[in-house]
Amino acid sequence: MDPALAAQISEAVAEKMLQYRRDESGWKICRKGNGVSVSWRPSVEFPGNLYRGEGIVNGTPEQVWDCVKPLAGTLRDKWDENVNSFEIIESITDTQCVSRTTTPSAVMKLISPRDFVDLVLVKTYEDGTVSSNATSVEHLLCPPKPGYVRGFNHPCGCFCGPLPGTSGGRRYLAQPSPWGDQVIPTSLFARFVNDVPARSTLHRDHSIREPDKTNLITFFQTDLSGYLPQGVVDSFFPHSMAGFYTNLQKAVKKFYG
Repeated sequence: MDPALAAQISEAVAEKMLQYRRDESGWKICRKGNGVSVSWRPSVEFPGNLYRGEGIVNGTPEQVWDCVKPLAGTLRDKWDENVNSFEIIESITDTQCVSRTTTPSAVMKLISPRDFVDLVLVKTYEDGTVSSNATSVEHLLCPPKPGYVRGFNHPCGCFCGPLPGTSGGRRYLAQPSPWGDQVIPTSLFARFVNDVPARSTLHRDHSIREPDKTNLITFFQTDLSGYLPQGVVDSFFPHSMAGFYTNLQKAVKKFYG
């Protein structure tokens, strides 16, 4: 794939992902429980829905990212029940590739196995958040294959980042430190704030963060293709996304204790 074209497409997808994350309007909650919420709104990319999932995962951002990153040779296909395999079709840069993902049948085989060929870009932001940004593309080295319906992912991905510490719905703040912008142990503030989580740390933006918890926001807007009743599609994604968070939490515990 032409590197310049790949970069142009991926940056446009990454910008859309940021817009999805920032824009709070129009979302309707369709599933909520166990600390996870799934909401949707009509997609502007195709005649379907854009789904957003958000939840807190017990584990560091590094551990959670190791489990969710959609790349070959990683942990994702070892725990995600909606993924059979990943393979790299073309590596473009250290943070960008074209990959093929295969998925199993679902909903009592009403949804047959699918495969997706996606251009994937991994980005890291200043606050430590890592994002995957993907969209489906055509690639000469990966034509449709027997036994799979070729699906299409419109801009999708996730944001995996640190969790600002909270307690009782309040975000802790502190005066700027005399030590400058360095990270300051929470214990120095114990006599002022008596209910800060024990393993928290005061960061340079003066927020107290819990290093062993991760905020994970996911976005899906997938055209499954084929001849599927709309009701099947509308029920599949919220259920699947909620299960994704549950299985992810189990995976983090399994692989990292």
